[in-house]
Amino acid sequence: MKDTPLSNCERDFLLKAIEEKKRLDGRQTYDYRKIKISFGTDYGCCFVDLGQTRVMAQVSCELVAPKENRPNEGIMFFNIELSPMASPGFEQGRQSELSVKLNRQLERCLRNSKCIDTESLCVVSGEKVWQIRVDVHTLNNDGNLMDAASIAAITALCHFRRPDVSTQGQEVTVYSPEERDPIPLSIYHMPISVSFAFFQQGTYLLVDPCEREERVMDGLLVIAMNKHREICSIQSSGGIMLLKEQVMRCSKIAGVKVSEITELISEALLNDRKARKAGGKCGFAESMPQERITALKKDETPVEMTDVTETANGIIQKGEAAPQTVPSPVVPVPGVGQVGQGLQNSWGLEDDDEDNYEEEKNDNSGDEQVEEVTKMDVGEGDVVEISDSEEEEVVILNPEVPEKLKNTGSKSHQKGAAASKKRQKK
Repeated sequence: MKDTPLSNCERDFLLKAIEEKKRLDGRQTYDYRKIKISFGTDYGCCFVDLGQTRVMAQVSCELVAPKENRPNEGIMFFNIELSPMASPGFEQGRQSELSVKLNRQLERCLRNSKCIDTESLCVVSGEKVWQIRVDVHTLNNDGNLMDAASIAAITALCHFRRPDVSTQGQEVTVYSPEERDPIPLSIYHMPISVSFAFFQQGTYLLVDPCEREERVMDGLLVIAMNKHREICSIQSSGGIMLLKEQVMRCSKIAGVKVSEITELISEALLNDRKARKAGGKCGFAESMPQERITALKKDETPVEMTDVTETANGIIQKGEAAPQTVPSPVVPVPGVGQVGQGLQNSWGLEDDDEDNYEEEKNDNSGDEQVEEVTKMDVGEGDVVEISDSEEEEVVILNPEVPEKLKNTGSKSHQKGAAASKKRQKK
């Protein structure tokens, strides 16, 4: 694990503040940071915020073979993962000394204290038992990970529900939550750890140390206790020598803190149970800030359906009259459309009209009575064409030719005629 070095100035400042009974966040010597407990959507998922320290615990279960020396008891497994997301000092894929120490402390606190009835996890003696796995993930590290992990683990175990099972001979049937309601675990008591940091060889004592206070402390004492003031585990680290009076004073302080935390856990579980039963917001949806996510949120609009017919008739009467339809334009020739003010654009013909036109064209081609096209000279340069089409008369005006061009044209024409006659004689 790569620790960020702490400067001498910061170390001296922290120790001087502790001597004056002052802390960086304004707490007193025996004050805990604010604890917030929230649950996920599924059973067994718990989030715990201890100040800026954030931890998530997830409980899962599966049917496995029991241990040979304990064939009638279930199996408890704990795992703490220190993610680099929580602190830059944590490395991915490498098990550090801190993670090993936290795993051992959590196992002593929960498994060795017999807080859970493991015999109730037996399904078939010697063949099938439930294995309960508790995975604790650190989301943010600001000191005192052990207390946050113990609170999250025991709260997740209390919130967890395992599937119901039935046995018929050697056959085991596991029911889904839709078929049968899940069953909670049998928990006798809730052990919670409380950490005490000692400074200057035990001269000064602080409860719930933060991350910077942990760097300058000389020793750490962790006491796991339940609300009945029964000590489940106790561990001292740092190599300092503590007096009997100091340990007794820490145990009394731990008893008070554990009672307060236990009430907070019970209240959080009760509120979640009521919210799930009432069908309201629970779990992760409850912890979301209001009016933040609006993409899938829409206000309901009441609609009155009693007088729908009357309302519709009133709307029709008040509405404007429909526009008059415009007759379709006349298409004199295929492929020609008439466009004008108040007329629709009808370029081309429909498929049926084209087919009719082709048939008429074929019939007219076979008819022998066809009018002849005649040309009549009207005047100089004017010609009138008369055909069997339905179009109006078309007058074609030829361009006027100057007299000089006419004379030159007549002379060239005479020379051409004389040359042709000579060729015929030869």
